[in-house]
Amino acid sequence: MSHPGTLILIMAMAVLAPLLAYVVGRRLTVPVAVFEIVLGVVIGPDVLGWARPDTVIDTLSSLGLSMLIFLAGYEIEFAAVRGDTLRRAVGAWAVALAMALAIAFALTGAQATKSFVIGTALTSTALGAVLPLLRDADLLRGRFGTVVMAFGAVGEFGPVIAISLLLSGRAPGVATALLVAFAAVTAVAVFWALRPRPPWFARVVAKTLHSSGQFAVRYVMLLLASMLGLSAAFGLDTLLGAFAAGLLTRLVLRGAGPEAGAEVLGRIEAMGFGFLVPVFFIVTGIGFDLSALLDGGRPLALLPVFLLLFLLVRGGPTWLLAPRDLSRRERTALTLYSSTCLPLVVAITTIGTDDGVLASGEAAALVGAAMLSVLAFPLLALKVLGGRRAGPSSPAAGASETW
Repeated sequence: MSHPGTLILIMAMAVLAPLLAYVVGRRLTVPVAVFEIVLGVVIGPDVLGWARPDTVIDTLSSLGLSMLIFLAGYEIEFAAVRGDTLRRAVGAWAVALAMALAIAFALTGAQATKSFVIGTALTSTALGAVLPLLRDADLLRGRFGTVVMAFGAVGEFGPVIAISLLLSGRAPGVATALLVAFAAVTAVAVFWALRPRPPWFARVVAKTLHSSGQFAVRYVMLLLASMLGLSAAFGLDTLLGAFAAGLLTRLVLRGAGPEAGAEVLGRIEAMGFGFLVPVFFIVTGIGFDLSALLDGGRPLALLPVFLLLFLLVRGGPTWLLAPRDLSRRERTALTLYSSTCLPLVVAITTIGTDDGVLASGEAAALVGAAMLSVLAFPLLALKVLGGRRAGPSSPAAGASETW
C-alpha cells in the first residue's frame, strides 16, 4: 500500500485506539499506547499485511518519537522533588543500571552494544503512563505522589542520558565530554528561560493564541527543533535534545502566564497525542516481529524473563532505597509503579534494531514485556494500596517536599 493509503489506515487505527480504551476502561484501565501498538500489529505484515512503512511514514514516526520524549521532559518538574527523596531516586536508578548491565552482559554473552541496549531499557519508568492513573485514583497529591514523581522522573531522565553515553558509538571519554558540553549549553538555555519574559512576550502570546499566528506554539516548535539540531551537532542522540526541549518549554511557558501556558501546552499535546505520537506507536506495532515472538523459540522465552527483570532490576533497588517514612504498602506500590515501562523501551529497542545490534525477536520480547508491565503493575499497585488515598505519610515529610 502506498504511503497515502498507509497513512489513512494508520490514522484510522489512531481513532479506533481511544475508542477501545474507553470501552475496555469500564472494567480495566489500559493505556491507549497499548492499543495503538496492538492495532499496528494487526494491520502489519504478520497479521493482515495491509500496511508497510515507507520513507514518509518513517519520518512521521521519528517526529512522533521526538514529540513523545519532548512531552515526557515537560512532565518533569524537578523543583517538586529534591533533597533526600531525589538522592534516593538517583541512587536507586544507578544501582538498577549497574544490575541491568551485568545481567544483560550475561544474557548476550558479553556483547557490549547489545548489552547497553537491553540494560538501558530495563531501567526505564513510564512516568507518562503512571501519572494519569495516580491522578484518577487521587494518589498524586501528598507525600506518596511526590515520591512516585521523583523515582519516575529519574526513571525517564536517567535512560535518556545513558542512551547518549552508551549508544553513541564513541569512546566513553569522548561521549562524556560531548554530553558535558551539551549540558553546559543547555544550562545557559535554562538560565535564559528562567529570566522573566518581557511584557510584549505575554501580550503577543495572548493576542495570537486564538488566531492563525499561534506565536507561542511556533515558539515551542522552534525550541524543539533547536534542541534537536543542537544534540545532532554534538553527535548525541536526538532523544536527549527532545527531552531538554521539554524541560525548557515548561520554564518558558511558566513565564508566559499560567492560563496562557496551560492552553499552549494543550495545543502542543493535541499535536503530539492527536497525530504524531499515535503514528509512532502504530508504526512500532507494524514493525513488531510477531512471528519471531510466537515461533516458540528464544524470543518467546525471553518475554517473561524481561517482565521479571523489569520488576527485579528497576523495582528491587526502588524497594531498598525508598524513603523510610513510607509504609510497607506504599513501598510495594512504589516498586510496582517504578517497574512500569513502555515508551522508552520502544524508543530504545527502535534504536537497537535500526543500528542492527538487536534482533527483531529480542526487540519484540522487550516491547511485549513492557506492554504487560503497563497492563499488570499499576493495577497491582492500586490493589496493594487498597484503593485508598495516599496522603502524606508524616506531617514533617509532607511539609518539606510537596507536589
